[in-house]
Parts: sequence; structure tokens; C-alpha cells
Amino acid sequence: MILHKNQFTISTDKSKLKLDSIHEFLSTKAYWCLNIPKETVATAIEHSLCFGVYQGDKQIGFARVISDFSTIAYLGDVYILEEYRGHGLSKWLLKVIMAHPDLQGLRRWILLTGDAHGLYRQFGWTAIADPTKWMELHNKNVYSTR
Repeated sequence: MILHKNQFTISTDKSKLKLDSIHEFLSTKAYWCLNIPKETVATAIEHSLCFGVYQGDKQIGFARVISDFSTIAYLGDVYILEEYRGHGLSKWLLKVIMAHPDLQGLRRWILLTGDAHGLYRQFGWTAIADPTKWMELHNKNVYSTR
């Protein structure tokens, strides 16, 4: 899938992804995975449906979806580089992801966010209705102990 809007492109072609750029952002700027090893990012990309956002050949954004493509999808590692924010790219990226043909008819989408609730609410996302049903096993220091 390749879509164009003005001078920007969104593509699901993994061969276009700039691993160094993605790793740089995730390991140094993404509060949810600081210090993540490059090999971990590469493995995550390999096993996910990925969406790259580009201006020409420069990668300026990214998101990935982990899914069984029939019942559930986890949306993660969503970002637009700071200098490209304010152009509606996050909204466009979310529209493209949620309209992807392989992600239709899912029973549940999930994500974690510390600061983008307003963006996701625009697309129908809500807080978990009954958090007493959810559990997690979370190792927040996994990347700092390697």
C-alpha cells in the first residue's frame, strides 16, 4: 500500500523503512522504549504490519500493528518527527492504518499512550471500559538491563 498526500507518502513496504531512523527515534525520544536495542526494533518490524511516513526519501514517521488479522490488533510505536508535527500527518496515519483492508472487522484494537489520548479519541478510541478484566506483565526496565 502506498498513499500520497501533498509532499508526503505513507507506505507499508518494509523495504522502504529506514531502520536506523526508526531506531534513533525509539531509543532516544520515545518514552515507552528508551534504549531499545536496534536488533529488537528490527525483530519487531519483521513481525508487524508497518507503516512508514516519508517526505521524499526521508522517513519522518512510523507506526506498527501486531495482529492476528481476524480478532485483535495492537497499535504501537506511533510517531511523527517533531519538526513535521502540526501538518495533520498523525491523523492521516491513523486514518490509513484503521482503513487498512487486512485490519477490518476486528473485535478489538488496543494501544498504550501516555500523551496522545486526544488524537486517538478522534478515531473512536476510549479508555478501557472495565480495567478490572485486564492484566499485564510489564518489565519497564527491560532495555536498561541489557
